[in-house]
Amino acid sequence: MKPSLLAWSLLSLLPLPALAAASDNSSPNLESRDGHRLVKRADTAGNADSGSSSTTFNGLEVPPMKVLTQENFDESVKDGYWFVKQYSPSCPYCRKIAPAWQTLYEYYYTSDPLQTSSSKSPDVQSMNSFPRFYNFNFASMNCLAYADLCRQQNVKFFPTFALYHNGELVEQFEGTKTMDGLGGFVEEKLESIKPGSRPVSGVKLPKPGSMGVDPKAQPDKPASKDKNPEAGAKAGEKHNEQVAQLATETASEKASIATAGPKAKGPRQTRKASPFLSPPKDPWFIKFYVPWCGHCQALAPTWQHMAKEMRNTLNVGEVDCDLEPRLCKDARVVGFPTMYFFRGGERVEYHGLRGLGDLVSYAQQAVEIGSGVQDVDATTLKELEEKEEVIFVYFYDHATTSEDFEALERLTLSLVGHARLVKTNSAALAERFRIFTWPRLLVVRDGRANYYNALSPKDMRDFRQVLSWMQTVWLPIVPELTASNAHDVMNGKYVVLGVLTRRRNEDFVLSKRELKNAALEWMDKQTQLFQLERKELRDTKQLRIEEADDRDDQRALRAAKNMRITISEDDKKQVGFAWIDGDFWERWLRMTYGIDVENGERVIINDEDNRRYWDSSPSGASIMTSRTSILETIPQVITNPPKVTPKSTVGAIESTFFVTRSLIVDHPVIFFFLLTVFIVAVSFLARGRMVRRAAGRGGILGNGGGGPGFFHLDGKEGLLNGGAAGKVD
Repeated sequence: MKPSLLAWSLLSLLPLPALAAASDNSSPNLESRDGHRLVKRADTAGNADSGSSSTTFNGLEVPPMKVLTQENFDESVKDGYWFVKQYSPSCPYCRKIAPAWQTLYEYYYTSDPLQTSSSKSPDVQSMNSFPRFYNFNFASMNCLAYADLCRQQNVKFFPTFALYHNGELVEQFEGTKTMDGLGGFVEEKLESIKPGSRPVSGVKLPKPGSMGVDPKAQPDKPASKDKNPEAGAKAGEKHNEQVAQLATETASEKASIATAGPKAKGPRQTRKASPFLSPPKDPWFIKFYVPWCGHCQALAPTWQHMAKEMRNTLNVGEVDCDLEPRLCKDARVVGFPTMYFFRGGERVEYHGLRGLGDLVSYAQQAVEIGSGVQDVDATTLKELEEKEEVIFVYFYDHATTSEDFEALERLTLSLVGHARLVKTNSAALAERFRIFTWPRLLVVRDGRANYYNALSPKDMRDFRQVLSWMQTVWLPIVPELTASNAHDVMNGKYVVLGVLTRRRNEDFVLSKRELKNAALEWMDKQTQLFQLERKELRDTKQLRIEEADDRDDQRALRAAKNMRITISEDDKKQVGFAWIDGDFWERWLRMTYGIDVENGERVIINDEDNRRYWDSSPSGASIMTSRTSILETIPQVITNPPKVTPKSTVGAIESTFFVTRSLIVDHPVIFFFLLTVFIVAVSFLARGRMVRRAAGRGGILGNGGGGPGFFHLDGKEGLLNGGAAGKVD
């Protein structure tokens, strides 16, 4: 649940006496062990984040940073640019960033915007001083003391860094809250205010808490963008347009969608509707988030960088679900952050890794599908096979209808980040893959084709059915196991997992080749066994038909003809193949399987459903990256029960649970028989114990000499003592 600012304010009052007591040091300026200055912070509510007295930076006196209050806020920010830190004194992150924020202010206040070559220090009172040249100021605002003001300024977490221009909120800083992150943001804004005024290679920022820095020093990492006057002018025009647009908005119309799309729009737009939910619209890559979510905050800089990379290529946006709850509900968002790719009213959720390269790669693939399904010939497909591990090929002819092509286009969205989809009417490809009916769909992996078995054109248009088949075959024959595909690779099957290392390049190449050869040979063997089993079932059906015909038994003949051969390769638990980087996943492999790649490349066979694995062959030796060793071990493992003793990846209690579950699923009759025997045995034991206890106390009827028993037949209170209430003769 999102905490309100009022709740934060009340909770923040608890540690306030400790903070006030700690600030009663007599010396305002101290020296740390590394020579950095430690500045005492005042303990008043209005000035808790800024030094109460002037400081010195590069030999120049710096006045205390402006403190914004409920009374002076509107009057202060109504003119020029104001970069404001909104914080709470009890917030640990606010206290951590405080030295960097103070040093950043001191650095820019004493900097020379004209970059003169004179060795004379700049005059901070002249018209060419930094505050007057850029009309750019720094300030702090204590949200513990002025909670209502911070609530009005849409402050949802601490610290928040906001940029105001002429009294209007322009932007909230969403990057990394460090000296470099804040400094880069300030440099970008200064360049837009005065195009061409900032150094091309950037500036060298001081370390937090330092008392000076060489203004002529070059930055450790030069700026990656070219700061020329023309580019700066364009940035300035764009920034001014953005400010003008925001100035005309009312508070109720402010949106939470940040875009970086192909059209010339600013980074923030007003949207009352959901342009990406209703067809027909351009494709959108949208992030749904809430400001108080830690994972959302960590993703924010990466998302902004990805948006810049895809500018003029793809619409990229974000939705604040605190401000747009109805929109997030319509999009069926249940967790944060959630990323969807929208196109034409349809959507697909992004489940991949959240690195910049992963997001950019996914976005680029999403852009490629926007041009439609590529039409290929034999030469083009051959070139694609050299680059792509998995390719879906759709065969069509002159009789293929528009409904078929529309169904095909729907599939492209779900394949983003997984596989390539192409279409063809090439006679050469039809001959190569033995296509005799159209339309037809198949997948090519390492030159081998798997076909989608459609009984009618309607089956080819069944989106869910076709997609379900695609999901079973869209992995490469031997994929690399990663965090993003682990669910698809490991669940529901036995997996032959090769633990490899890239450090030994020759062994790595040979081991991957052996794994792939073993996978291909196993697939061929299973295909032959499947065809043989299906042939046996068909022969059995034909024998029954002939036998019924010979006997002239019409009833048996109809029953035999109505028999359906429904055998499928998916009826049995499949065997998959994969490899994993033993160096990158070294700790997980050691803790889960007890394997260290330093001891050599190994192979394990994993059964994730039952949390068990095998790391040795029938002979007792380790399974090596050899097709012979692998193919000899697989049949001994997949039999029920397995002929090689498995090991467990979980503890004894969990292992018992999975063994029991496996017994219920694989042998339900045996399980219920054993359960019945167990219940009967427990009942007999309990009954026998009860009888023995009763016998030891004098018998059940209580007429022995050992005790009273349960029932009393004699004695004064016995059941047979009928004279207790009458006359005895």
